[in-house]
Amino acid sequence: MNTATDTTHCDDLAKALEAFRDHAPLIERWGTELARRLCSGARLLVAGNGGSAAQAQHLTAELVGRYRDDRPPFSALALHADTSSTTAIANDYGVQEVFARQTAAHGRPGDVLLLLSTSGASANLLSAAERAHRLGMTVWALTGRSPNPLQLGADESLCVDAPVAATVQELHLVAVHMLCETFDRAVENGETGRVAADGTPAADGRPGVVGRLVGRARTVGRTPPGGPVAPRKGQA
Repeated sequence: MNTATDTTHCDDLAKALEAFRDHAPLIERWGTELARRLCSGARLLVAGNGGSAAQAQHLTAELVGRYRDDRPPFSALALHADTSSTTAIANDYGVQEVFARQTAAHGRPGDVLLLLSTSGASANLLSAAERAHRLGMTVWALTGRSPNPLQLGADESLCVDAPVAATVQELHLVAVHMLCETFDRAVENGETGRVAADGTPAADGRPGVVGRLVGRARTVGRTPPGGPVAPRKGQA
């Protein structure tokens, strides 16, 4: 009996990862720009089909919840997650309109639409990109090999050079985590343009709304200097 482990999948991933490293500057720029926009009140819309839908929801969960450290929540919607709207639109208008109609409903000028596709040829994503551009939104795409239609229909694209859809999706997840790391770092370092409570830029030397919320998040659960120390778990 052959007990050797087939590592082809791992080998394919490792090979693709080497080329993927070249996309780091683009992901860093996206993360910083996304932080600037969301801190100013913009919204991120994300869409994908199948496994890419799972990746889209993963990203929005990290932004609405948290990635690593406590910080304020930010507005991010995975368009497939509203199953009632998705199925109603598919039934009444056709599958091609599933994401485009939701983009028209939720998107505003200055918002970002991030589309994920291993093929880069999904008709419902291409329709969403076109609708987003009409609304004055910015469209980013995570796709498989270039060239592809979604790459051409987006303002900027990260195209993973891998022949297998599974490898493309795995590296899309790496991109999602790198994007979140850059986003959090930009918020932490104040690289977002501070916003005061009335929506205007904060005065020099005074933290804006996001800065105050980040500071508050850092102190949640901490004991004030000189205050009583809470017993650790298991101690009386």
